[in-house]
Amino acid sequence: MTWPVVPLENALNSALVFVDGDWVESKDQDPDGDVRLIQLADIGDGYYVNKSNRFLTSDAARRLKCTFLETGDLLIARMPDPLGRACIFPGDSKRTVTVVDVCIIRPDSNTVHPPWLMHCINSPQSRNQIDEYTTGTTRQRISRGNLAKIKIALPPLEEQRRIAAILDQAETLRTQRRTALALLDGLTQSLFLDMFGDPVVNPKGWEKHALQTICEAINDCPHSTPEWTESGMVCLRTSNLTAGDWDWRDTRYVSEDTFHERSKRGYLRPGDIVLSREGTVGIAAIVQTGMALCMGQRLVQLRPDAEVLAPGYLLRHLLYVLSPSRISQLMVGSTSQHLNVKELRALQIPLPPLPLQQTFATRIACIEALKASHRHALTALDALFASLQQRAFAGQL
Repeated sequence: MTWPVVPLENALNSALVFVDGDWVESKDQDPDGDVRLIQLADIGDGYYVNKSNRFLTSDAARRLKCTFLETGDLLIARMPDPLGRACIFPGDSKRTVTVVDVCIIRPDSNTVHPPWLMHCINSPQSRNQIDEYTTGTTRQRISRGNLAKIKIALPPLEEQRRIAAILDQAETLRTQRRTALALLDGLTQSLFLDMFGDPVVNPKGWEKHALQTICEAINDCPHSTPEWTESGMVCLRTSNLTAGDWDWRDTRYVSEDTFHERSKRGYLRPGDIVLSREGTVGIAAIVQTGMALCMGQRLVQLRPDAEVLAPGYLLRHLLYVLSPSRISQLMVGSTSQHLNVKELRALQIPLPPLPLQQTFATRIACIEALKASHRHALTALDALFASLQQRAFAGQL
C-alpha cells in the first residue's frame, strides 16, 4: 500500500498548535503554584511518565505567555534520551504547561489522529531522520524547525485509527509488564523494610559497622578511559547498572590485556557488588557466576565479608540509603552528584544476624525469578512491537 510522503509540517498545515514549550526559569517557578510545569523527564517513549514536581502561578504563566496543554496533545522531547520520543498528554488535575525543549502538537483531528502520529514519530523510520537532524555535541537536540522537516507517509484518517488501535493494544501489553516489574520492585523494598526497618532510623537497634570493616575489599575503578575494542572482554560502565540488576543493551569490550590491567586492584568475583559512584549515584548490582567483567570508570567494587554480611542484604541496603532522596542525609559534605570512596568506606551499616540476612536473600531470589520471567516476556513484546511498527509505517500492516 502506497501513501503520500510529506514533511511533518505539511501534515500539520491545519494543526491547532505546533509550538515549543515555554522558557520557564527557576525564578519563575513556585512550589505552591497552581500551574504544573511538565519536564523532559515526563516524556516517555510512547507513554507519559508523570514524574516531575514543578509548578508556577497562573500570574507567572500569563506573564510568560505560556501555552496551556490540553488532554490529547502530542508531546515530543527535543533532547535525549531517546531524542525525539513522543507521548500523549493524558491531562492533569491542574492547568499544565511544559518546558521549551518539549514540542507541543495539537493536530487537526479531521486530518491527523494524535495516537497514530505519536507512533509514527516513535517509529524507526522517523527516529533515523531525527538523528540526521540532530545538532550539538555535549547536549544533543533537534530544533522544532528541523523536526518539521522529517518526512512521514500519511495514510487516510481511518487507516491512521486502525494502525493506532493495533499498536495501542501491543503497547498495553508492554505497559502491563512494566507495571508488574515496578510492583515487584516495590515488593522488594517493602520486604527489606519489614525485616530490617528503615536503616536510616535503625528502629531495631542493629549494631552499626563502618562498611570497610565488614567488607573484604572496597576497590575504586581505574581513573582512565579504557581502549575499547569491537569484541573481547566485557568492561562495565554505569549504563550497565540498574537498581539491583544489569542492563546489557549497550555492552562495551576491551582486550584481554586491558582486562587484566584494569583488574589489578581486584578481579570481580561472584557475590561482589559493583556500585556507581558518579552520574546516577547509588545504582548497583551483584556479580553472578559465569560473569567475566572488569570496571570502566565511575564504579566501585565491594566484596562483603561472607562471615557477617550477605551480598543481597548489602545490595538492598545501599540501594535504599544511596537513593537520591536520602544520600544527602548520609553523605555529609557531598553537595554534588559524586560519591568518593573514602565516604563509602566510612558508611555506617546496621548489621542484622547473618541467618536473617540469608533468609531475606532467599525470599528476594524468588522475587528476582518472577522479575526475570516478566523481563523475558517484555523483551519478546518489545520485539513484536518493533516489528509491528516497521510494518505499520511501511504500509504492510
